[in-house]
Amino acid sequence: MILFIKLLLAHLLGGFLLQPDSWVSQKIDKKHNSIFLYIHSILHGLLAWIFVFEKQFWLFAIVITISHGLIDLMKLHFQTERTKRNWFVFDQILHLSVLAIVVLWYQKTTLFFLPDFKNNLWIIGTSVIFLTKPTSILIKNIISIWTPDESNKADHSLQNAGNYIGILERLFIFCFILIGHFEAIGFLLGAKSIFRFGDLRMARDRKLTEYVLIGTLISFGIAIGIGLSAQFLIQNFSVYFLD
Repeated sequence: MILFIKLLLAHLLGGFLLQPDSWVSQKIDKKHNSIFLYIHSILHGLLAWIFVFEKQFWLFAIVITISHGLIDLMKLHFQTERTKRNWFVFDQILHLSVLAIVVLWYQKTTLFFLPDFKNNLWIIGTSVIFLTKPTSILIKNIISIWTPDESNKADHSLQNAGNYIGILERLFIFCFILIGHFEAIGFLLGAKSIFRFGDLRMARDRKLTEYVLIGTLISFGIAIGIGLSAQFLIQNFSVYFLD
């Protein structure tokens, strides 16, 4: 299990935090002719090998590199503006499936983790990384079909402020769950509602209100789900998946 978490952390870092928007744009424009497609794929394999930190894992790191490049290339060639959201989901499912196969292959179909401080760090670290930019992109893809038209509205908010607020609130929720203070989540939701109420009331836009509410609930739901999952993995001393 810890091996999969290490590979998942490598995937989150390589696919979201260490991939600039300029790389994504050039890959979309040039597809297989983009040098960043290959750099991005190599980065995934390199991160996986570094995190596992075992000499014999080099072949599996190459498998991750090649498969990641092929999956991304397929997405780039077949996705359209209309189907981009669906391809994002399908792309991530394929990447995670490859990581699961690599773990089963490398560990000969036996997955386990032991209760020690080192393993807990991997669980918490991967959860925290997932709750930042990866979750923001996931939420953006989920609610993109409801994005209100604000082309004629003045935007007086700070640049990317909403994105950073979402990240902070998810991290707060994650911490509250790990320390066992679920009541603090209700306080956080209530505080956000109070601050948001004035903006939504002045906007007088039901669609905007519903859009913000959907985004907030999805954000809170993901944070709670990840928090509970991490808590479960940490508290249960051993989990086995045997063939």
